[in-house]
Amino acid sequence: MSEPRRSIATVCLSGTLEDKLAAAAAAGFDGVEIFENDLIASAASPAEIGARCRDLGLSIDLYQPFRDFEAVPPARFRQNLRRAERKFDVMEQLGTDLVLVCSTVSPEAVDDDELAAEQLRALAERAQERGMRVAYEALAWGRFVNTYEHSWRIVRRADHPALGLCLDSFHVLSRGGDPALIRTIPGEKLFYLQLADAPQLDMDVLQWSRHHRLFPGQGSFDLKTFAGNVLDAGYAGPLSLEVFNDVFRQADPKPAAVDAMRSLRLLEEQLGEPVAEPAPDLDGYAFAELVADPDTATRLSEGLRALGFAETGEHRSKPVRRWEQGGARVLINTSATAPDTAEIGALAVESADPMRSARRAEAMSSPILPRERGPQEAGLVSVAAPDGTGVFFCDTGATDGWRGDFRDTSAPAAATPAAGLITGIDHVSLTQPFDHFDEAALFCRSVLGLEPEEVTEYAAPFGMVRNRGMVDATRSVRIALNGALVRRGEWAPAVRDPQHIAFTCTDVLTAAERLRESGAPVLPIPDNYYDDLDARLDLDPELLASLRRGSVLYDRDAGGEFLHLFTELFGSRVFLELVQRVGDYAGYGVVNAPVRMAAHRRQRMTAFGR
Repeated sequence: MSEPRRSIATVCLSGTLEDKLAAAAAAGFDGVEIFENDLIASAASPAEIGARCRDLGLSIDLYQPFRDFEAVPPARFRQNLRRAERKFDVMEQLGTDLVLVCSTVSPEAVDDDELAAEQLRALAERAQERGMRVAYEALAWGRFVNTYEHSWRIVRRADHPALGLCLDSFHVLSRGGDPALIRTIPGEKLFYLQLADAPQLDMDVLQWSRHHRLFPGQGSFDLKTFAGNVLDAGYAGPLSLEVFNDVFRQADPKPAAVDAMRSLRLLEEQLGEPVAEPAPDLDGYAFAELVADPDTATRLSEGLRALGFAETGEHRSKPVRRWEQGGARVLINTSATAPDTAEIGALAVESADPMRSARRAEAMSSPILPRERGPQEAGLVSVAAPDGTGVFFCDTGATDGWRGDFRDTSAPAAATPAAGLITGIDHVSLTQPFDHFDEAALFCRSVLGLEPEEVTEYAAPFGMVRNRGMVDATRSVRIALNGALVRRGEWAPAVRDPQHIAFTCTDVLTAAERLRESGAPVLPIPDNYYDDLDARLDLDPELLASLRRGSVLYDRDAGGEFLHLFTELFGSRVFLELVQRVGDYAGYGVVNAPVRMAAHRRQRMTAFGR
């Protein structure tokens, strides 16, 4: 497969037509589909829009859509041909030669393939006279033609060189269509390919299509198989995105277009096109960095010390200190100035080849961030995740690695309750703005090579929350993405956009007992939770008592068990977690999240005397 041309429908993006074209060009697209409504709303003439696209280096690959044309009575057919001629005039000025005709939903249409083919042939004849072509598309909700097999029978019956098919992944896959039959269609009759992913939803297909499409790699459709069949049939046109999504159409078009480009590159990679170097293997976290104001940083340091961490280093040129226990490393950066501030500023993953990771990130539309580096400091590279979190690629064992940026401050460790029980970082949890949840998952997948787990949703005290884990092949790097639905007005939780670092612990119950005795800032869990746990799971009474005493939460599934406890908040949004996985438990204890959220709110409200 040679490198394909990449195109995007203007309907995917927010803004005026001019905004959309600028965003598509800046993201590196080769062409666009002009959505008719975008052109109608523009003050620029079609000729001016065509010139603008040429100035931006964009071809206009398709003008769309032309609706309700075929299988209609003679009077309506004559009106449709007149309308088509006017649209051909527009296309001529734009400088495009392909128009999309959707299968009819008109109440005037009749179920007559012969008539549909005859009228489409007449349209194709008019188009050919103007040097143009017609791509016929079966809408999944078309009145009579709603599968690509049916649309192909009509195109084949019409038998005109200027009439071919447009195949749209949503219209095929939303109906459970078999894309394997696409390979039987001659490649020269496949005029256009539109791509969209989507979550699996049980709803009216029109509403599903209009509001919930996603970019490739963000949903559940098997686009690799679908697109592979189209290419195997001999399709030689652009890979084009047509995504109707309420979020995308309200978001800044520039980052949305970048995300769209990233999704196409990921799909091309899955199809065997080496658009980027393969993601190197990962081997856990090198460190996680917390950014805090000085007072909150002091409380964080005390909290880490209570959990058994020791301060081991001071950065040579930045206000950053290193804390360690076992293989868990946390950096505390005191550069924040606003009171009560603590947030996860950066993550660092152990990469088998940090520079190759960096090159892949750039190929996947994530440029390397500029970074000031003092003398004798490591040349670390990082990129920004969609929420602004920095992601570093590291090799801690290298002689010129990141640890050399720190002056050693290690001292004989004081005896602390949980010392020796924490072995590393299990996962990092990041709350995403609702608008960027899918974008964050795509970033993790395309840039870091992580694979998505199933999306789970749960009812929290302040609304529905979505959760999706992103993991590498060995589960040494886990990122838990959370997203809350849009919240309006003054009523809001006391903890906005929580983030936390979860540490692996060899024995959470022992750690909890020691922490309780030392007065460490463990988040108290109410008795109601343990009464319900007993009713649901019938746990051993001794285990239940230990969980209750230590404010330890519990979950289990077919693979194993999960024990975890949380600290109180440090600042307004950051907390820490100790987790113990027993057997093959692979989740995150999501069932317990509403209990934790309510407990953290109580802590915040108590702190403010409410």
